[in-house]
Amino acid sequence: MSRSIPRLRIDAPPAAAGAAIEVLDYHTAGEPFRIVVSGYPELAGNTILERRRSALQNHDHLRKMLMWEPRGHADMYGGILVPPDHDEAQVGVLFMHNEGYSTMCGHGTIALATALVESGAIEATGLATPIGIDAPCGLVRAVAHVQESELVAARAASRTPRVHEVTFENVPSFAAALDVVIDVPGYGPLTVDVGYGGAFYALINAAQLGIEMRAENAAALAAAGRAITDAGRAALRTGGVLAAALGVSHPEEEDLSFLYGTIISGPPEDVAHHSRNLCLFAEGEVDRSPTGSGVSARLAVLHARGAVATGEEIAIESILGRESVFRGRVVRTETWAGRNAVIPEVRGSAHMTGSSRFVLDDNDPIGRGFLVAR
Repeated sequence: MSRSIPRLRIDAPPAAAGAAIEVLDYHTAGEPFRIVVSGYPELAGNTILERRRSALQNHDHLRKMLMWEPRGHADMYGGILVPPDHDEAQVGVLFMHNEGYSTMCGHGTIALATALVESGAIEATGLATPIGIDAPCGLVRAVAHVQESELVAARAASRTPRVHEVTFENVPSFAAALDVVIDVPGYGPLTVDVGYGGAFYALINAAQLGIEMRAENAAALAAAGRAITDAGRAALRTGGVLAAALGVSHPEEEDLSFLYGTIISGPPEDVAHHSRNLCLFAEGEVDRSPTGSGVSARLAVLHARGAVATGEEIAIESILGRESVFRGRVVRTETWAGRNAVIPEVRGSAHMTGSSRFVLDDNDPIGRGFLVAR
């Protein structure tokens, strides 16, 4: 006869004296996205960039609580919902990670659009539901796609439908610089392109580094990406010829004029796909997805080089391989703020992984958040 075991109750422990925040967790192509549902304070400011500054200056301890250990990890990612700036947008979002608050996040956009429909926050209007999402870089036009059989089944069962995939048109993206030689400590002179897809990235082929694009080489690739990013940021701080050559200057918002990370590309696992990405961003964070803003930046550079035509769709894998894929295309070209820009479209799928109510006990100093050096 089996013995009974103590039954734990989720509502039994005493409420923490500090913060309590509820979240929905999703992943997009393997990259986590933690969406704050309730418990986060209202942010001061009249625009999304002002609210971004408010989050940094007044509530950054909550980012650390949600992104860092023991509730997260060095590669965690998330989003805080805020009022939108644009009339076309239903929601605004502040993206957050191990270092701070990014200006654009493609995998987060896909996860957020999926969660909005699957949670019932936005009603699925049919097979394709448009959702305007305001990010710090500007308005992103997403569409949540539901398969017809799923929509019929959901309506018959009076439930919300599962989202099959999300497409989004990103902000104007452009090639900021091509063939810039930068001396990287430990690696020597390397030639990079710089692309903007809501954030600025240095772009380099793995062949220059002599490292194969395989998951087992992720640590070596990430180390190289971090070294390239650090060298680029150092050049930008110093100023001069190299800083000017890198072209990291947003034509409208100074808050967006920084080098966010480095994307290393190489051959795909599936020969039917175009290539594979490893994105190293923020404070050494490795993206498990192909990186939506990075795919946008690469599309802009590939288009500038004549390697991708307008309307041509390519599939880009992440370091995880053939199962982790974003598909992207240049929808159109336009002149934007005096630059030759493209409007990229990216598509991918996200899946819910759980929901949580995180608490912070004021008597728990470790629980405020920490990262172990790596």
